[in-house]
Amino acid sequence: MTAVNRLVIFDCDGTLVDSQHMIVGTMHDTFEELGLPVLDDAAVRNIVGLSLVEAMAALLPEAESAFHEMAAEKYKANFYKRRVEQAAGPDPLYKGILDILESLNDDGYLLGVATGNSMRGLERVLEEHSIGKHFVTLQTADGHPSKPHPSMVQTAIAEAGSDADAAVMVGDTSFDMMMAHNARCGGIGVDWGYHHTDELEGAGAAHVVSSSYDIPAVVKGLIG
Repeated sequence: MTAVNRLVIFDCDGTLVDSQHMIVGTMHDTFEELGLPVLDDAAVRNIVGLSLVEAMAALLPEAESAFHEMAAEKYKANFYKRRVEQAAGPDPLYKGILDILESLNDDGYLLGVATGNSMRGLERVLEEHSIGKHFVTLQTADGHPSKPHPSMVQTAIAEAGSDADAAVMVGDTSFDMMMAHNARCGGIGVDWGYHHTDELEGAGAAHVVSSSYDIPAVVKGLIG
């Protein structure tokens, strides 16, 4: 019997890169431009991980779907403005991320990304930090339903020649953990991102780590 590839799928924002300032600031810009009340920062952090239209629907539940779509487009334009016109630098990698990507590759694991970001945004992050070479499969909101639908994980598994028993999702939000559960694979939560440990555990995380350097050992314990 042919062995399947072992696959570790990472979320991006809040897991690989610390994008909190950029995301929260851009959402504030967008709500101000639309003449909406100022959001609490915590409310913005709670929706990170969802695709943009779904995020706007969560923040503006009484608005029509067309307004959610328009607000999502405004957000994209404001994000671009902050990134390019204001010469915002790249969001930093969290401590140890580059080391553990290299370690997992050296140990024979294939790596992927599943993010509510766009492909353009994800490719920019990978290029800024020269880490694209570590990943064999990239799944974004451009071609999938929003988390926690399992489509991104299922497609990553198929592209990598893996299966649910040999794959694990690493992420910082309850949406990541629910997506892993819906795809019938393990979930590892990280506590340095947008959702609290109790939210990650409540959403089905098998483990929650406090250091990126703990990820390889937890991965090995889950999928060998």
